[in-house]
Amino acid sequence: MAAENSNKRRNIFGVHPLLVSTTYILLALFWATLTRKIVNALLGDNIFKRMILEFIATLELCAACFELIVVADNWGIWAYALYLFLLTIWWSKNWDTATACPYSPVEEILEGAQDVSNAALLIFSQILGALVTFRYVQILWAMELVETHRSKAFEECVADLQVHVIAGAIIEATGTCLCRLTSKFLSDTNAKFANILDAFFATMMVVAAFNFSGGYYNPALATSLKLGCEGNTFVEHLIVYWIGATIGSVLSVLIFKSASVQDYMKNLKTKTD
Repeated sequence: MAAENSNKRRNIFGVHPLLVSTTYILLALFWATLTRKIVNALLGDNIFKRMILEFIATLELCAACFELIVVADNWGIWAYALYLFLLTIWWSKNWDTATACPYSPVEEILEGAQDVSNAALLIFSQILGALVTFRYVQILWAMELVETHRSKAFEECVADLQVHVIAGAIIEATGTCLCRLTSKFLSDTNAKFANILDAFFATMMVVAAFNFSGGYYNPALATSLKLGCEGNTFVEHLIVYWIGATIGSVLSVLIFKSASVQDYMKNLKTKTD
């Protein structure tokens, strides 16, 4: 069935639509990498540079994930998961201090590594990157090089939330908390292949929530892809994808910094040294 469907989705030049989707994703990575190198070469370490890098990373993330929607819709959740897994590894190696995620500066505030004013500027850059991404994607989709992009540039989007708002917020909070705890644990223990393990766990968490809330675990990403879509009000979107995910992030900091977890981490490091 999948083969039959994919055979129907070829453009007039005979190029497979999945190849075009892959090219669009790689194009986003290419432009982001090139721009990032220019910024790093021209600017010294300051808040303005961090803002630009957050903007670039957020636009790169959202542009790639817009195309992942096409992949998921046409080739299924596991094709989507494979692409997301590989992309997450790429981003972990290339973003440096950028996170493209608004709750990361909040975590830095809680950990004493960031002041409120700078955190607000970073979050602003992430939101701006999220909001402008569709205009870039729309240009590519409007060319309609393949059937899978036909009418995508101007069609009405539909919200991913398939459960009650509170349930959706709990799902996003739980997934975010578990993903952040896993990242902190792997980072703190200097685990071998930490970025691969982290990417795999995060991808599986996204897959687990895909048919319930979408499994975004990132307010900026959810806003870029789904804000204003049919099926959710602005308040519902805010509760699920902003408040839910941020609560999960804050809980991960509190849990990881708790005495019992820190004692466990110290014992673990002692055994592995």
